[in-house]
Amino acid sequence: MPSLALPGFAKGDNLRRPGPPSLRRLALAVVGSALVLAPAAALGAEAIGQIKTETGVVSIERGGKAVPAAIGDYVFRSDTLVTAAHSSVGVTFSDNSLMALGPFSRLSLDQFRFDTTTHAGAFDVTLHRGALAVKSGQIVRQTPEAMHVRTPAALLGVRGTEFVVRADGDTG
Repeated sequence: MPSLALPGFAKGDNLRRPGPPSLRRLALAVVGSALVLAPAAALGAEAIGQIKTETGVVSIERGGKAVPAAIGDYVFRSDTLVTAAHSSVGVTFSDNSLMALGPFSRLSLDQFRFDTTTHAGAFDVTLHRGALAVKSGQIVRQTPEAMHVRTPAALLGVRGTEFVVRADGDTG
């Protein structure tokens, strides 16, 4: 009878009862899954928005690493969005706020809390440099003073529904 070679099994492995090699593979699979899912868990695991438009070179800094951004990617509290020359990105947040960043921009998503039932919450960002256009959403409609935009020169309390701000500040 010809011998049959199966990937991952050594000659003489008992295929009917899992032995130590199967337990090792299971442990590796569990550890591997934990490593893949850990960044989302560390972020609170709840997306606060989604990239809807993107042109040029756009990245998301998350957990000390920069990853290329693409349409459909989710953003999380504590992320920083960065655009290069001739680049822009548009994000829709879970309260229906819209934000667009222009070229050479850097925006940190400092705080985002939103109660989908009461529409209460808080939304704080820091524009380190570049241009930011905003159309506020349900958080500001519910509580006008709940949104803040920090720049190197000022802290803006947002009470209106649409605005543009530019920062020529730090390299942060």
